[in-house]
Amino acid sequence: MPELPEVEVTRLSFAERIAGARIETVSLGKPLRWPLGCRPQQLQGQDVLAVRRRGKYLLLDLSGGLLLIHLGMSGSLGFGVELPVPGKHDHFEMVTSLGTLRLNDPRRFGAVVYASDESDPVARKLLDRLGVEPLSEDFDAQSFYQALKLRKTAIKQVLLGGEAVVGVGNIYASEVLFLAGIRPTTKAWRISKPRAALLHHAIQEVLAQAVAKGGSTLKDFSNAQGEAGHFQLDAMVYDRAGLPCKVCATPIKSLRQGQRSTFYCGNCQKS
Repeated sequence: MPELPEVEVTRLSFAERIAGARIETVSLGKPLRWPLGCRPQQLQGQDVLAVRRRGKYLLLDLSGGLLLIHLGMSGSLGFGVELPVPGKHDHFEMVTSLGTLRLNDPRRFGAVVYASDESDPVARKLLDRLGVEPLSEDFDAQSFYQALKLRKTAIKQVLLGGEAVVGVGNIYASEVLFLAGIRPTTKAWRISKPRAALLHHAIQEVLAQAVAKGGSTLKDFSNAQGEAGHFQLDAMVYDRAGLPCKVCATPIKSLRQGQRSTFYCGNCQKS
């Protein structure tokens, strides 16, 4: 599933190239997770002003509204002047004066949703519950610590929940907890202020590193130029069950939390 780094990598790969484009046509394939919310013809003639990100949502600012794009479980965006002929998994295509933006999503859990702006109830329903952006100046260690003290569940689940901080998905939750030396089953409220500061720093470091490496390509993720990510090659614990820890050589363990796989080192993450 594309996580925050993959979404940010996707944004960076086409945001500058599409800025200023005039929308010529919009066509839809099979239904996605949520309906577009307007007639495709309503988007024709609008200009793409900028591309932003909020959590795992891409926000395309238009001259007459806002498009919110979510990649779901298996989605990816392509943008170019000469894209291949649309295939059976291409479910949204926006032809512009600068190139074609296309959403490919085999499982169709992604979505493209139109809203008048961010104050529109449609947009607020999707964005209002999202926590602080981890790569922004708003993500400070003290507020993060206070948020953890209010939560009684395991820290891994709190990170995935997206309310204390947004966008730390399953891959990166295992990685940041390893870097911070915190066991994934530790209750969030039990984490001390110094250890919360370590975790805060680890979140920023791991996510920034993942963006720099183009995200993680475990199956079929690629950015809008078709380039795969390489962070998975440097993962310390994720998907390494049974292999030696890169720090202490102890075999990496795995467990299930909330129907998701968690990976950790029992020696480096003792509590």
